[in-house]
Amino acid sequence: MITFLIGLCILVTGGLIYGKICERVMKPTDQKTPAVEHYDGVDYVPMKKWKNSLIELLNIAGTGPILGPIQGILFGPIAFITIPIGCVIGGALHDYMSGMISVRCGGEQMPGLVKRFLGKYVYGIYHIFVCLLLLLLGVVFIYTPGDLFVTEIMGQESTLQNPLVWIVYGVIFAYYIIATLLPIDKIIGRIYPVFGAVLLLSAVGVFIGLFTKGYRLDELWTAGASFVNPYGEHFIPIFFVTVACGIVSGFHSTQATLISRTMADEREGRMVFYNMMILEGFIAMVWAAAAMGAVNMGLTDNDMLHNHATTLVGIVAKSMLGKIGGIIAVVGVIVLPITSGDTSLRSLRVIISEAFHINTTKKRNNLLLALGIFAVVAAILIYAKSDEKGFNILWRYFSWANESTAVFAFAMISVYMMQQNMPYLMALIPGMFYMYICSSYILNAHIGFNLPWTASYIAAGILTAAYGCAVVLWGKHKASLTMQTS
Repeated sequence: MITFLIGLCILVTGGLIYGKICERVMKPTDQKTPAVEHYDGVDYVPMKKWKNSLIELLNIAGTGPILGPIQGILFGPIAFITIPIGCVIGGALHDYMSGMISVRCGGEQMPGLVKRFLGKYVYGIYHIFVCLLLLLLGVVFIYTPGDLFVTEIMGQESTLQNPLVWIVYGVIFAYYIIATLLPIDKIIGRIYPVFGAVLLLSAVGVFIGLFTKGYRLDELWTAGASFVNPYGEHFIPIFFVTVACGIVSGFHSTQATLISRTMADEREGRMVFYNMMILEGFIAMVWAAAAMGAVNMGLTDNDMLHNHATTLVGIVAKSMLGKIGGIIAVVGVIVLPITSGDTSLRSLRVIISEAFHINTTKKRNNLLLALGIFAVVAAILIYAKSDEKGFNILWRYFSWANESTAVFAFAMISVYMMQQNMPYLMALIPGMFYMYICSSYILNAHIGFNLPWTASYIAAGILTAAYGCAVVLWGKHKASLTMQTS
């Protein structure tokens, strides 16, 4: 338990200190935000800070900060240290800078920011990449909450033949369509506070349960740091790809830029972007501890952590909080992916409309665009449920694509900071680290190039060095152009 508490201290103290540093670097001003300057009643709508904060938290907190840490804890108590450190200097910085740069650039979404700061060629690659990511995320976040509801709330098997599965999928699907089309303050801004309360209550309930139920957690100095889990998977890169949203997630940049259009004051950025990622880190820490404690209590085993993480959620929740409290906690976990899936598809609509210059103030255009997106989502969902290996393949590509998208975001942030004469190493170093993680993973993975670990690590090192050099050289070039025109 001591290692876990040390990790929480790192998360909270580090978040307070480094969050303030990030804010001082950005220097929030009194200039009009996009929500005020470009108000349109649909996407550009000023909302209160507390509401924006809850929406941002629920946007970014999908199943990643729960299912990822549950699997990541297979590497032992080292997770209690790496999650908070990565969250403070990587994930929270990533989210804050992405959101604030968007605010400074008129509410531009990530593809626009990538084009502005990294050039049209990188933009072309990124644009395809992020659209696929958001599309897959929308599918994943219909599949996982739907299955959790059927198995943990209704007590039935989530099989292809069970009609309840498709009814639940249909309800989530219908909600996503509504949330994608309506003005952001009409549905998302109204129901998210309720969802946020459920989410926080479930996380706090599990946290308290760790102590009241006497869950035993391993200590780093006794269990040691395991760099290969029981299934032969390497800590680098598997841990960081698996935990994903609890540390760094490229998906978060698309959500921060979405919220940049509803902020009324730049000074809200630290709370809305940075602190909400710290709170997500807390959720990740709690569920990682719960998974370890459940194994040590004999409630489950490593196989469930590795292959059936969703089942573990119900076991832990009911063990700690009783039948009623357990159901509430499970509902909180179901809420997480739903409140990320709707805004991921909303972001996809915004990104596509801006890329093809579609006028979204016309309801007909919005409807046709949304129907096109959801037709593809439905097709992928049917495939994932019909094919035994379909969802696993999609999930693996999604996890890798998620972290790869963060590499683009860190590069964009680095170049912006170089142009503004800011300490760009704050973004470049985590960007290079995740370039190494993503490249070594895809080079070794069976869904990638299937190279041996040694060759993958060497090649990843070369690619990472090239990435770092390219970002610095391009950043200096852009900075010199800025100086010439100023």
